[in-house]
Amino acid sequence: MRIHHLDCGPARPLGGALMDGASPGAIGRLTCHCLAVETPRHGVVLVDTGLGMRDMLRPGGRLPYVNSALLRFRYDPDRTMLRHMKRIGLHPSDVRHIIMTHLDFDHAGGLVDFPHATVHLMEAEAAAAHAREGVLGRTRYRPVQWGDTRRWRTYPDRPGGRWYGFDAVMKLDGLPQEFVLVPLPGHSAGHAGVAIETPRGWVLHAGDTYFNRAEIFAEPPHCPPGSAAYEAAMAWSGPLVRAQQRRVRTLAHEADSQVLVFCTHDPVEYVAFSAWAERQHAPANENLAA
Repeated sequence: MRIHHLDCGPARPLGGALMDGASPGAIGRLTCHCLAVETPRHGVVLVDTGLGMRDMLRPGGRLPYVNSALLRFRYDPDRTMLRHMKRIGLHPSDVRHIIMTHLDFDHAGGLVDFPHATVHLMEAEAAAAHAREGVLGRTRYRPVQWGDTRRWRTYPDRPGGRWYGFDAVMKLDGLPQEFVLVPLPGHSAGHAGVAIETPRGWVLHAGDTYFNRAEIFAEPPHCPPGSAAYEAAMAWSGPLVRAQQRRVRTLAHEADSQVLVFCTHDPVEYVAFSAWAERQHAPANENLAA
């Protein structure tokens, strides 16, 4: 198994460190941290897809205007999952499965680029996406991005196993036991993390459970104010978001868990995990908030 860490929705919001906690100037940096996992017998498995080719070429009408203006995406087709895969020597037809943390517009845009893949997600997320209730629902869920939803395979949010103290879906249809879907509702109704067992241990893609590494690894936990405001605006349930962050924080700091945790939008985490993956070296969890 080999995991490729790919940024499939780079954004350059105004605010610098107020958005990302790191940038020295007026322009911040956010990522859309997706995974392409090469497996021995199940082809390529994606975790989220970021912005798709059509989003990059014609964002108007596909992406919500206000969010796009705030985030200031770099509309570069070479940063799509489709182009990333070709660059690293993988063929789009090798993608048999896509596991979604959730269906927000900056995560689901590439689904139409892989029309033959089975899409795995929580049942509650599929229901919320189809309902598109309220302003937030209509903003975050963009049906034009989804393609053929008959290929969606949904999973109920009820105990199907245990994973490091979390209720989890331990068996995804057609996928090996190394892939686990971990319900983490809060950011959205059916938000989930995706855990992957590698030869060096487990990694958890926590999606949008948190937006900045300091929410998990700093003491006391905190978030850059600009990012915190956007996180709060997009939260389906603020109390659940905070509860899930506490659970992930505990997991990340448990000495015996040895689970490496990262989120979607933190640029420091993305750079670190990309470099480690290239060196085929998995570090122990460490405080990335400094």
